[in-house]
Amino acid sequence: MSRIAVIGLGQFGLQLAKDLTLAGAEVVGIDNNRTIIDQNRDEIAVAIRMDSTNKEALAEQGLADMDTVVVSIGRDFEASAMTTVHLRELGVSRIICKAETPTREFILKRIGAHETVNPEGESARRWAHRLMLPRLQDYLEMGEHHSLVQIQAPPPFHHKTPAQLQLRQKHELNLVAIRRKTSPAPKAGSKASASLEIIIPRGDTQILPGDVLILIGSNEAVSAWAQA
Repeated sequence: MSRIAVIGLGQFGLQLAKDLTLAGAEVVGIDNNRTIIDQNRDEIAVAIRMDSTNKEALAEQGLADMDTVVVSIGRDFEASAMTTVHLRELGVSRIICKAETPTREFILKRIGAHETVNPEGESARRWAHRLMLPRLQDYLEMGEHHSLVQIQAPPPFHHKTPAQLQLRQKHELNLVAIRRKTSPAPKAGSKASASLEIIIPRGDTQILPGDVLILIGSNEAVSAWAQA
């Protein structure tokens, strides 16, 4: 189970924490506003009121042991920066920071953020999918409850067929296409260049290493498959 902390439960951070919780992650939500913590305690596994600029408090809550920590502090950039520095000093393996401008993105990456997110350009739900599906390459919302995802075929799928995997029966997911790189035989005096092939799979189509699977299903089914 993924262990993810979200620091700053504003609009983006709170939605991310809720989506990650629904996806099956063990989520710790942190904010210094008691009202926000009290109102959302039942929707997040662990909700803590804390000043994240206090390095000792971060250490006491075990933030260093989290798989990912998302810093989603709102307008207080100084608090966001201090929190990021402390998390890096504690040895957090993956720090993702909300950055609303290119300048803030530059600064946060220089002081410790591994990745940044601009909440105006990317939804909390999209980031929840990215965090829960490490192999995810693309994601498209198909209405409120369904998604189309492009994900690199995991090793257990290699050299197996859709009929053998039984994605629809076991996981309620539909494999609609396979994106595969192909390398045609080079002509004399020229170099071979890879091209993309879109395959509409049949029951006996073999999935190969490097294939990208295009799947569609409910958000719950996608999340459950990610945790299987």
